[in-house]
Amino acid sequence: MKLRAAIIGYGKMGRIRHQAMDRHGGFEVVVACDTFIDPDSSIPMVSEPMLVYDYDPDVIVCSVPNMMIPDVVCSALNRGKHVFSEKPPGRNSGDVRCMIAAEEAAQADHGQVVLKFGFNHRVHDAIEEAKKIIDAGAMGDLYFMRGVYGKAGGPNYSQSWRNDPEQSGGGILIDQGIHMLDLFQMFAGRFTDVQSFVQRKFWTDVPVEDNAFALMKNAVGVVASVHSSATQWQHTFRLELYLRNGFISVDGILSASGSYGTEVLTVALNRLDATGSPIPNPEQQELRFTEDKSWDKEIAEFHAAVVEGAPLKCGTSQQALDVMELVEAIYAADLDWSNARQKTSQTETE
Repeated sequence: MKLRAAIIGYGKMGRIRHQAMDRHGGFEVVVACDTFIDPDSSIPMVSEPMLVYDYDPDVIVCSVPNMMIPDVVCSALNRGKHVFSEKPPGRNSGDVRCMIAAEEAAQADHGQVVLKFGFNHRVHDAIEEAKKIIDAGAMGDLYFMRGVYGKAGGPNYSQSWRNDPEQSGGGILIDQGIHMLDLFQMFAGRFTDVQSFVQRKFWTDVPVEDNAFALMKNAVGVVASVHSSATQWQHTFRLELYLRNGFISVDGILSASGSYGTEVLTVALNRLDATGSPIPNPEQQELRFTEDKSWDKEIAEFHAAVVEGAPLKCGTSQQALDVMELVEAIYAADLDWSNARQKTSQTETE
């Protein structure tokens, strides 16, 4: 079954989603909406989001800035449309709750309606393989995780809407670090204790953080630490998972920019000495991935959920709420940072 799709927000991500839908074959993109009307576009384009409904779409793909996401998503759900939205899921947990309320109302009024958010890191090949290995159980209980995800800001960084908290909700943590936090919760569930340091050191001409450091613990004692950075001059993605019987790491992540390198999955099983104690530096096995299939996997899952009623495993609204609440907890745990943000917000509203 082919689904009629409308894309609201036809920039970089909107076009990536269009290409993935074309590769899948189960979608017909009937219209796109953007402030820039491409005269060479192969599909009809409009400049007002509400005009896409004139083309009778079955699904809406939402690729707009954070502050616009709740309105676009809720408007589509209210019309009984299935929605695939980019992350972050709005600017804060309140935005996500509004979308969940619209999702529940749409399902009550229209039956099965799908809402999926694009947390594509969950379906990168290296991450999926790591999850399979852990779920198999041979490596034992998960003890702790470490994650570093960072970039060097980028051209026109200080002018980007992403660094206006009124539009984005925050800085590098909500923009990029949210992916690492989502992976943490995929492996360990929700975290109950959070400590953090949130800083603005280099990009001082913007009102959001350029570094966030956080330490988290879940209800059964699994600890995770994350560093999300816009001053990581060497673009870096590294996820480490230490378990009773060994460790797994993912170095690099395939991306549209190509600046994080290939994905390298490393797995090491502990060897024991005569007393049963682990021998340091166990032998490692590596598996390299050179093709990013995450966009296609996300679109395929979305199509199956809409057409076949298959349950979503990745990017559910509950997962979106869980990770947004964790982002907020990290901001709030640094009292100096959260108090300064609160004072700034009060000054702007006076």
